[in-house]
Order: sequence, then C-alpha cells, then structure tokens
Amino acid sequence: MQILQEKRAATLNQVYQAADLPRPTILRILRTLEGAGWVRRGLGDGLYRNSFKIKGMLKGLDDKDRLAEIAAPFLDILCREASWPSDLAVIHHEKIYMQLIETSRAKTPFLLKRDEIGHMINIPLSAMGRVYLAFCDQAERDDIINKLKETNSVANRIVMNDKIFLNQLEKIKVNGYATREASFGGGERPLRSSYDDGLQAIAVPIQIENKVIGCISLVWVRQAATIEEIVKKFLSNLKETADKIKVAYGT
Repeated sequence: MQILQEKRAATLNQVYQAADLPRPTILRILRTLEGAGWVRRGLGDGLYRNSFKIKGMLKGLDDKDRLAEIAAPFLDILCREASWPSDLAVIHHEKIYMQLIETSRAKTPFLLKRDEIGHMINIPLSAMGRVYLAFCDQAERDDIINKLKETNSVANRIVMNDKIFLNQLEKIKVNGYATREASFGGGERPLRSSYDDGLQAIAVPIQIENKVIGCISLVWVRQAATIEEIVKKFLSNLKETADKIKVAYGT
C-alpha cells in the first residue's frame, strides 16, 4: 500500500519492481488486498490503487478517488446494458477543465478511442462540461465562465456570447442532459477542425442536494446512431446510473 501511495496508480510490474518480491507473491498480495477492499483496480486502465476506504491511514486520497471507486461498478453494469461505454468526470477549478476519473471504455466491445484517467476535457464544448455548467449553482457557473473567458482560447470562445451560451445551458437543464457541441472533436485539441475522435456523447449530472459532484456520459461512435436514438434507448439507464452513484456516495 505504501508503494501505491507513492505512485498513486501502478501496474503489477511497477509494484513488482518497487517491492523486490517474487511476482506471484505480489499478485497474491494485491488480490488479497483487493478482496478485502483495501486496494482497487481501475475500471478504465486496470491500474492498482489504494481504496478510499483506507483514507484515514494514508495520505493522497481525496473525494474524487472515492467517487471513482464508488462509480466504477455502476459504470460497468451500464456498459453491459448499453454495450457503449461511459465516462465519469469532475470539475478541475484550477485548470478550468473537466477531469476524467473513471471510464468503462476498456469494457466495450466496440473499437473507439480510450482517453487516459486524468485526461482533461474542455468544459463549454463537451457533453459533461456543458451539463456541469447547466446544473451547478449560478455563482459557480459565473465563476467558471469568467475564467473561461480569461483564457482567450479559441476552444472556449463559445462562452463569449453570454445570451446564446446561457440559453443553451437553460435548454440543457430543461432536457435533463447535454450533448457535445457540434464543433467538439474530443482529444487534447478539442475543436473538430483540428482533431475528430469520431464520437458523440450524452451526459447527465450526479447531484447531491444542489451540488454537482460529477458527471457521467454515454459515449458512442457518431456514425453508428443518432443522438435521438441513443436518448430514446439509454437516457433512462444513464440517469438511473447517476442516481445509484449519488445514493452510494451519500451513504
């Protein structure tokens, strides 16, 4: 656990190299700790991490670790129901991005781009960023939008027209979900004119009282289905998953 604390997340080989013990012994220890709930494996990347359950014993774990750990089995179930994968992200106020903290993309039978855990996602163009802004409180929304304006980034220029952008957020709140903005292409370069991952997404918030603690999305290959088809088939599943995560997180 000390090795995992230092590395935050590690492969079996990385633990083996740091521990200087036989590989079968390391694997047996990790499986024992995982079975006891002291260590977990990421759903998206398969890396070993210390469980949030031992937060009081170790430093370096925070609320997003707990959220990722709680959400992982629900994302796995949703992927089995829909076949398409889901992402889980939280707001990163300092860098003004949504941060990917868990994903079921490794579980889908479909071939699509896999973003790494920790990947930073544009806020005003992505489905998860847009649904976050639509459902967070007004003071937080105003603060985020003002910071986005200060970046002078082409990818954030959509927020410069307050009336149009705020109207979009209001429609998202009425609908209960968000989709990607048409110009969003995913990846490190968010504009589709620079990069296109070929995907589309719908996203919903995870709310406890009036606070958005994170957002989950359902992601699919854009050419495989329309937004309307995915909404009709899977929006209720996505919302139910968000509710289950909320309940589990609040207990």
